Amino acid sequence: MINLQDNIKKFFKRKLEIEETLSKSNLDPKEYATLSKELSDVTQVTDLSALINSKKNELEDLYILLKDKGSDADLQDMAKEESKMLENELNSLNKKLELAILPKDKDDQRNVILEVRAGTGGDEAGIFAANLFNMYQKFSMNNNWKFEILSVSDTGVGGYKEAHANIVGGGAFGKLKFESGVHRVQRVPVTETNGRVHTSAATVAVLPEVEDVEINLNDKDLRIDVYRSSGPGGQSVNTTDSAVRITHIPSGIVVSQQDEKSQHKNKAKAMKILLARLYDQERQIQNSKIASTRKNQVGTGDRSERIRTYNYPQGRVTDHRINLTLHKIEKIIEGEGLDEIIDNLILKDRMEKLEENG
Repeated sequence: MINLQDNIKKFFKRKLEIEETLSKSNLDPKEYATLSKELSDVTQVTDLSALINSKKNELEDLYILLKDKGSDADLQDMAKEESKMLENELNSLNKKLELAILPKDKDDQRNVILEVRAGTGGDEAGIFAANLFNMYQKFSMNNNWKFEILSVSDTGVGGYKEAHANIVGGGAFGKLKFESGVHRVQRVPVTETNGRVHTSAATVAVLPEVEDVEINLNDKDLRIDVYRSSGPGGQSVNTTDSAVRITHIPSGIVVSQQDEKSQHKNKAKAMKILLARLYDQERQIQNSKIASTRKNQVGTGDRSERIRTYNYPQGRVTDHRINLTLHKIEKIIEGEGLDEIIDNLILKDRMEKLEENG
């Protein structure tokens, strides 16, 4: 197990260092924001440690009372009951402390570029992709995050071939990163006349948003094409060459944008998505190296990995990585019940990291 006391001492020391640095007036805004965030994380550990020590002192007092054979019987019973409650509370607080001292994913506080694409299943897959995209929009609203739709390619029958969004808010990537993968749906499509249950799929990619200064891009590695936007069935959306396609030649990644009438705006959106994909590519390489040393894993974030099934006839959602089944599919699709799944995924990942560092 982790040597808690040695780690806690480091957090108290670091807290004093940060507070001293923050008291200086010559800090630039970016450095101030970074240190303030670190102070918040460090304080979480020191506050938990102080609370645990306080509870331990309370428990010691109760133990002394329980050892006193001459004390009142009712008082003894009360002390026995309180000591059991305190012991359970301390176990819970110690587990929180162990998790809190684990190194954080440096990308957890980033904003998100969300990609949802229809998979196998024809029109029904497109409708399911739209359901998922709307689920994440509602989930973002519940978390007070800004959900900006970057592009939507619709199927013409109420579904999406693919859709992109920029989710802006503290801790967005940390909460959503385990959503990457293949989502499967089992239900009777509205177009099905015989009432048969169909299985369809959609893929989700959750990418950490990055600034262009964080990725070293050479202009010679990019091919930028402009063309005329078109809607479903070839219907003209714009009479000018405002649509933009950017190809990153070394990686083969291609991003297209045509939702805006301005070529400049389409290019900016395409670059935002391209940067996120390139950064995610690097993350995947690093994650695969880390994953090889871990026995169990919540998920690699690989888009080919089937992670969850939404079964409408049975009203259940099953996450296959943690064998969790919840019988409240409507709440989850409305973004309300998704927290329970995500919290369990985060907990499992952190517990595995705790064992790994033990």
